[in-house]
Amino acid sequence: MFIFLLRRSSSRRLFSTTSIPPTSPSFSNLYTKYSFTPPPSLNKNPNNQIQHADNNNSNTKKKKKPPYRPPSSLDRSGDKPIKSDLPFDFRFSYTESNPAVRPIGLREPKYSPFGPERVDREWTGVCAPAVDPMAGKEETEKLEEKRKKIRERIQGEELANAERIALVERCGKHKTKRQINLGRDGLTHNMLNDIHNNWKHAESVRIKCMGVPTVDMKNVCSQLEDKAFGKIIHRHGGSLVLYRGRNYNPKKRPIIPLMLWKPQEPIYPKLIKTTIEGLSIEETKEMRKKGLAAPALTKLAKNGYYGGLVPMIRDAFLVEEIVRIDCKGLEKKDYTKIGCKLRDLVPCILVTFEKEQIVIWRGKDYNPKEGGCFLMSREFFDIDSGYKSQIESESSDDK
Repeated sequence: MFIFLLRRSSSRRLFSTTSIPPTSPSFSNLYTKYSFTPPPSLNKNPNNQIQHADNNNSNTKKKKKPPYRPPSSLDRSGDKPIKSDLPFDFRFSYTESNPAVRPIGLREPKYSPFGPERVDREWTGVCAPAVDPMAGKEETEKLEEKRKKIRERIQGEELANAERIALVERCGKHKTKRQINLGRDGLTHNMLNDIHNNWKHAESVRIKCMGVPTVDMKNVCSQLEDKAFGKIIHRHGGSLVLYRGRNYNPKKRPIIPLMLWKPQEPIYPKLIKTTIEGLSIEETKEMRKKGLAAPALTKLAKNGYYGGLVPMIRDAFLVEEIVRIDCKGLEKKDYTKIGCKLRDLVPCILVTFEKEQIVIWRGKDYNPKEGGCFLMSREFFDIDSGYKSQIESESSDDK
């Protein structure tokens, strides 16, 4: 028993001496046998620790990158403003804005949508005029003549029927997927740049018109030809084919400065008044109740084609005094713009826009207007009879 206790005590001493690490190199043989050097964390000298840390940081630290600067449209870095010789006023939309109608106010200060000091034209809040608006009619007539000369020079000789047919076939849906969509904003300024970009790769481009601008397709076609200097060689409903011209050179395309944001619409007079002209307050209330209770002439689909709406309303006014158009599903901006167009094209008197409906009244002294403000559903542009019958068969298949 005594021998066992002695062995146990000796084993405890050995374990205690070997398990505790030495505090200094004089109590250990590791330095002499294995040339062991302690890490800096075990070194008692703080100066050595700081120096070793600085050396490690100098090796591992990367050089600081300069702070990120996003490409700002406002930072021109001393560049000169863009000078464009296009002979027309720059507007956000050429089909949905009427230069003859003047707004009664602006919703924001006159900030140019092109950015500050990017274009050599001043923004009036509605447009960027090419000539001083106080110059007079002579300057506007000169601009119109300049536009006509540029368009005639680019178009050159007229296309033959065979050439026109070939261009229209190349723009077919089964041939190419290139297409420009013309939506509720109509022909916008930036869309002109898209048209010229498509004309780099093909002589003609397909344009699909949808929504509000299709009420007045004649205005859409005339503005496209006037602002892009092209020519429409085919039209079927809302789909157009715009030809660039024989003498068009993509390398000498016009300079079109892009609008960086959509400008705020100015304030125009109210479309719906409290009392209709020639009626009392009670008569206007009865007129609105009667209009909302009348059967709907048609229902407008979202982003549809409304080219036949004007002749449909004119025919309805021959029998009915009030016409209601169902606009459920459309945004308020869309059917208010449609009502404004109908007021000028039919012509008619707007009664109400309540409950997503357009109610219009033909007025007391109604005289039906004939033609002039809408186009036929299809134009063939002097195409031969064989191709005409082919298009008719394709359109009947689509239906």
